[in-house]
Amino acid sequence: MDLSNLKPAAGSVKKDKRIGRGQGSGRGGTSTRGHKGAQSRSGYSRTRGFEGGQMPLQRVVPKFGFRNINRVEYKAINLDALQKLAESKNLTTIDVQTIVDAGLAAKNDRVKILGNGELKLKLEVKAHAFSNTAKAAIEKLEGTTETL
Repeated sequence: MDLSNLKPAAGSVKKDKRIGRGQGSGRGGTSTRGHKGAQSRSGYSRTRGFEGGQMPLQRVVPKFGFRNINRVEYKAINLDALQKLAESKNLTTIDVQTIVDAGLAAKNDRVKILGNGELKLKLEVKAHAFSNTAKAAIEKLEGTTETL
């Protein structure tokens, strides 16, 4: 046995469909394109999203609003979450890394401290942004806020 004896398995190889080779081939005439219409013409290429004349989905779905590509997204963390974190880990300073380590934010998130909840401990807080109520509540207890 050598390479000249090798053949593919029976039935695994089919002949190519030869289009436009006369009426006797069974695929002559319109060459499987049917009569008239865009797809029967040479040079036809279907546009993206074309649904056969039905109203395309991108035109049916309502579009509204404005999405600012320069928007800065913050991960909001309330004072009560800081209170729980400080109590559970005996902390006096809380920065973004401690918040990430506690699982309250991802490492690439920008953190904003919001004033919801009650703070009872004097804390030194470092974050990317603070709401006015959060800043006031932290400084009321003689804590400090530092914007990164």
